[in-house]
Amino acid sequence: MSIERIVDFAQVDTSPERYRPAAEKILKGDPEQSVRNHYGSPCGQFSAGIWEGAVGQWTVNYTEHEYCEILQGVSVLRDHEGAAKTLRTGDRFVIPAGFRGTWEVLEPCRKVYVVFEQA
Repeated sequence: MSIERIVDFAQVDTSPERYRPAAEKILKGDPEQSVRNHYGSPCGQFSAGIWEGAVGQWTVNYTEHEYCEILQGVSVLRDHEGAAKTLRTGDRFVIPAGFRGTWEVLEPCRKVYVVFEQA
């Protein structure tokens, strides 16, 4: 494999895919989101890119393991029992598969994500 196969996030030009969570998952606001998936593995289980989210709150149910690094903004992640973690610029964390709760964007948020979906 050659060096040309390396994906440099600073140089790749991936078009954003814009979307919103399903209406039944939205708890407040109008959380429009976009994803720029810069890399997807041939097997389809691994991907990485940039996610952006507008102010709002929605339910989440992770079937994948996700590493995140917040590049901008403030969000609050709450588990299904209501315990919360505030996420700010510079925070790095992993959300394990099986996590259920809510994601709330308090200030427009931008993050790097790396996802592994178990088969």
